[in-house]
Amino acid sequence: MSVKMRLSRGGSKKRPYYYVVIANSTSPRDGKYIEQIGTFNPLLKKDNPERSKLNADRVKHWLSVGAQPTDRVMRLLDQAGLAKREASNNPEKAKPKKKAQERTAAAEAAKAKAAAAADKPAA
Repeated sequence: MSVKMRLSRGGSKKRPYYYVVIANSTSPRDGKYIEQIGTFNPLLKKDNPERSKLNADRVKHWLSVGAQPTDRVMRLLDQAGLAKREASNNPEKAKPKKKAQERTAAAEAAKAKAAAAADKPAA
């Protein structure tokens, strides 16, 4: 049984409020959890201290026994100084896809052909 440190949604429609919980990885997002260790309110400004509240002792305990935080929870822990999050970088995702590369190549070929035609003197 793997244990996850993740967010459980509360609040009303269009007014999200999240609980940072320890839950079995197979339990539903808003379902049964083992322990609530904090809260997160995304509607508040980023510099507001009430935006995220974490019980540091319990976070350290669960990390020591092997709970795996999700990416968003890891960001919260990094901001609180409880864990170090490695920034991910996927340069392949930023590259244009196959059809866009073909269009770019065709446009450059047409541009080169037009430049070659302009360089030839008219007879």
